[in-house]
Amino acid sequence: MILEASHVSCRYGGFIAVDDVSLALGDAEILGIAGTNGAGKSTLFAAIAGQQTPSAGRIVFAGDDVTQLAPYQRARRGLVRTFQVPREFKSLTVHENLMAAGPNPEGEQLFSALVGTPARRRRERALSEQADGILEFLNLARVRDIEARNLSGGQKKLVELGRVLMRDPRCILLDEPFAGVNPVLIDEICSHVLTLNARGIAFIVIEHHLQALKTLAMRLIVMDRGILLAQGDPQEVLDDPRVQEAYMGGVA
Repeated sequence: MILEASHVSCRYGGFIAVDDVSLALGDAEILGIAGTNGAGKSTLFAAIAGQQTPSAGRIVFAGDDVTQLAPYQRARRGLVRTFQVPREFKSLTVHENLMAAGPNPEGEQLFSALVGTPARRRRERALSEQADGILEFLNLARVRDIEARNLSGGQKKLVELGRVLMRDPRCILLDEPFAGVNPVLIDEICSHVLTLNARGIAFIVIEHHLQALKTLAMRLIVMDRGILLAQGDPQEVLDDPRVQEAYMGGVA
């Protein structure tokens, strides 16, 4: 298993957003998480990625307990996430957005950053080539030099994915990648995720678009009011009367 969340709870005063949830993710698995608004999906994501410290439980990634690590420390280990609302640098070009997400060597000195040492120039060339390769893969090369503010919603979602790919991740947490995206780009994003998964990257995907999620996920979890309501084969989970009642008001 690349990732394990054990008995995770997240409390805000007397309100329990996530209540004793456990899950495990295989080394090259795509796990889907569904649920209504307020089910606890986003809070669980934040606990796994490091934006939220659990009130109880622990997060283990690649064999290491990362429960108390900051998001950037988890990212250095290969655990990264996107956000439902893209957080691109609006005034930077698409290429510059990816470059900004590239890793910086720990301990780089201010002087070398200012004057541009040969080692720094070599690193920037390598990052630029990496960014161009990712843009080509994501079919974004044609908008390489366009400011990110001018992209469509779907293109911004692809830039989010490209930014996390700059970290050479082992596991990507995708937060509603299809929200506000046209059907053509939904199919394209699905294709990219499946290709990356075939290359060995594991995914957890939160999504309301059930048909797209069913296409992607090897296993599906449904949450309701902070608890794990059902999990297993995506179609079997979606056919579960409890899930239909909680998630779709009893409508299949």
